Amino acid sequence: MGLDRDNDTMRTFVAKQGTTVRRWHLIDADGKVLGRVATVAAKLLQGKHKAVYTPFLDTGDHVVVVNAAKVKLTGRKETQKLYRRHSGYEGGLREDRAVDVRARQPRRLVEEAVRGMLPKSKLGDAMYRKLKVYSGGSHRHAAQKPTLIEVA
Repeated sequence: MGLDRDNDTMRTFVAKQGTTVRRWHLIDADGKVLGRVATVAAKLLQGKHKAVYTPFLDTGDHVVVVNAAKVKLTGRKETQKLYRRHSGYEGGLREDRAVDVRARQPRRLVEEAVRGMLPKSKLGDAMYRKLKVYSGGSHRHAAQKPTLIEVA
């Protein structure tokens, strides 16, 4: 970064698509609040923690979330929070309570919370593909040597 010789102004750094270094992060969701886990994961997926963050490029890292089945919901969300999906057919709206979703697909709690915090575009889809969620304590990304991230 330096001065532009023509008009003595600073140039703005813009990351290039292929030059981003992607790291792997591990979040243990055991006993942690769902929203806190999701915000940390979304921030890492978008790359907002990096100095090279560029809003219109995917500069984010990979995130592995383990123990999604043990994530905590505050208040009465366990019984009152609704998860909706639509089959695409007429009258195909399905609603499930958080307690039922946790029993059937515990990964979906974290996946939907993080997905809702990402951009609603092709860029957001690319960021979401870098999220790996596991309901248990083990994962298959040990070769990538993910760094453990603490969630408050």
